[in-house]
Amino acid sequence: MFKRKTLFIFVLLLAMLIPSLSFADNITPPKSSNSQIIHQSFSSETLGRDYNYNIYLPSEYKTSGKEYPVLYLLHGSGGNEHNWVENGNVKETADKLIAKGVIPPSIIVMPGSKSWWVNGYNEAAETAFMNDLIPHIDETWRTIEEKEGRLVAGLSAGGYGTVNFVLKYPEMFAAGAALSPAVYVPEPPSHSSGRTHPTFQKDGQFDPEKWAELNYTQYIDAYKQKGIKVPLYINSGDHDTFDIAYHAAVLYQNLREHQPELVEFRVVDGDHEWKVWRESLPEAIEYMYQFVQK
Repeated sequence: MFKRKTLFIFVLLLAMLIPSLSFADNITPPKSSNSQIIHQSFSSETLGRDYNYNIYLPSEYKTSGKEYPVLYLLHGSGGNEHNWVENGNVKETADKLIAKGVIPPSIIVMPGSKSWWVNGYNEAAETAFMNDLIPHIDETWRTIEEKEGRLVAGLSAGGYGTVNFVLKYPEMFAAGAALSPAVYVPEPPSHSSGRTHPTFQKDGQFDPEKWAELNYTQYIDAYKQKGIKVPLYINSGDHDTFDIAYHAAVLYQNLREHQPELVEFRVVDGDHEWKVWRESLPEAIEYMYQFVQK
């Protein structure tokens, strides 16, 4: 009788525990000893909804018990957390660079955002990234939580977000890479999605004051005064339809005067397209990882 009662209590407690575990931020532990990309989500207090992301885990993650540097890889305007996985060859690139010893085994986080990674009119994407996503990643996965273990990079609007993050929060990132960054000064060109995206739309119209308020030009002087120099890799296609080669060069020259040894600029063959971003991602990653904690 005692054994039956004990077994019943155990089963009852287990039944009560299992539902509570299923709501633990939907975290899926790695199931393979190979490198893998896992889709995850958690509840964002800032956004009031789930925050989705894909995460690359190196092959040794499951068994090593070590902590790893983290690269946050941002998508472009209108994109999502799947873009770099589906179009950017992220897994293949990371696998190859790690296998060759070019970079150490690392975690790569590819978050999804409905904004241009700023606190625009549609959502507080910057606050959600800094206050919700980064703490969640550090609490959930085995990361190096210090600045020396954290990198940020992105394409187009993600490059715009990368530049802003580096300049506003230099104490948070060891290095960054802005691929074809949409850092238009003074305004986006007429055919840029920056003019039609809800981030910068007020009463259905593009708001140039909001653009100016959120662009890197508002932060770069304060960045220089802090005296913290974050290495930055910048590039653009030579035939970029948005003339980003010019705008990226302006950003590069501004930073070169401040940190000549810690900023790189490349003009590569191509337009505003995935070919440019796929082919330049390995060099951008290699550049950034010179500055991470090994």
